[in-house]
Amino acid sequence: MFLKIMKITAIQAQEIYDSRGYPTIGVRLTLENGIVSFSDYPSGSSYGNHESLELKDGGRRLRGKGVRDAVHIVEKVIAPQIMGMDVENQPEIDAKMIDFDGTPNKKRLGGNAILSVSMAVAKAAALSKRIPLYKYLKTFFPINGLKLPIPLMVFIEGGKHADYSSDFQEYMIAPFAGNNFAEKMEIALEIYYCLKEIVKKRSWSLTVGEEGGFAGKVCSNEEPLEMLVLAIERAGFIPGKDIKIALDLASSEFYKQGKYYLPKDDKVLDTQGMISYCQNLINDYPIFSIEDAIYEDDWEGFQKMTAALGDKIQVVGDDLYTTNPRLLQKGIRSKATNSIVIKLNQVGTVSETVESLKIASENKIQAMVSQRAGETEDSFFADLCVASACGQIKSGAPCRGERIAKYNRLLWIERELGIR
Repeated sequence: MFLKIMKITAIQAQEIYDSRGYPTIGVRLTLENGIVSFSDYPSGSSYGNHESLELKDGGRRLRGKGVRDAVHIVEKVIAPQIMGMDVENQPEIDAKMIDFDGTPNKKRLGGNAILSVSMAVAKAAALSKRIPLYKYLKTFFPINGLKLPIPLMVFIEGGKHADYSSDFQEYMIAPFAGNNFAEKMEIALEIYYCLKEIVKKRSWSLTVGEEGGFAGKVCSNEEPLEMLVLAIERAGFIPGKDIKIALDLASSEFYKQGKYYLPKDDKVLDTQGMISYCQNLINDYPIFSIEDAIYEDDWEGFQKMTAALGDKIQVVGDDLYTTNPRLLQKGIRSKATNSIVIKLNQVGTVSETVESLKIASENKIQAMVSQRAGETEDSFFADLCVASACGQIKSGAPCRGERIAKYNRLLWIERELGIR
């Protein structure tokens, strides 16, 4: 028998630290029945132009990255607005915070203050009902069944996440072989071990990037792809059949005045040149997904990319959409992409994230729930991924505790569900 849903009686916030040692915000929310939930805010490294604002203190302390102002806003501004509200009424609570903020990108209260409270509300509701978080979040997706995802694991990093060791930000593998999530993890780890041996032989240090992927200076942007294919084969799997490759180019980072600058390849490309470049990559390597291949505000460029390659690969929009339901609707109307990255902190509330996932599902847009560069041990988005049945998750490499926390959470969920 479920406990009665209780009202929110206390909200506290704390300046904590993410996986890079930068300040972020944690929230402790208490219910009338004594139940307590905790949430930690994930922080990005590169930001899309349309993301919700992460409120920082500025000044000299912690290089301006402190979040004491956001902590104050949670405790002194947000808490009085939602105290006494029914914790199970997530949409109403989120809407109240959005309305009270009153800005398009949550710059008044801060997306970090709002989202950390929003996540804590969902967790508290699940605890009060005595059910796992994924089962509670499933109530927002009544049509979809529960589904464990394919993990897109970042094995090699570049761009802003790894001191520009390559021009592109993420080189990922996706294990399509394996009958369940646990088997997919084992397969991915076998390839990871082989890649580690290859990295050593190439005299790379075993330094990793912000998401745990190997990060070494490369001769070209294709060298990491060659290494991945070699690692897949050495592990005894077939590239393109058992294992496929995904890329996050993060092209807005090397886009300047209408051109794409790729110093590792000694190339300067226009939009059509970038599309042709991607076409050559998918011809030569077992790539099934390319994220942010086009500058984030170039809607026409994304349309051309999808028209040219959308029947062959996932053309994924991240900075293009920033998980915003309104921007996703625009993308659907204009056929800008066939896939979207979902990041809770881009849009700033659980309810808006749910809305984007539902819109994607209803319009047959593939969604992948994703990490941020500055993660914590909070595994909220792993439960969200299962609840939404979107089928794909990005949580970095099988390395570093804040990344593994999500994969380990999925292993426990799979055991609870008994999926084989």
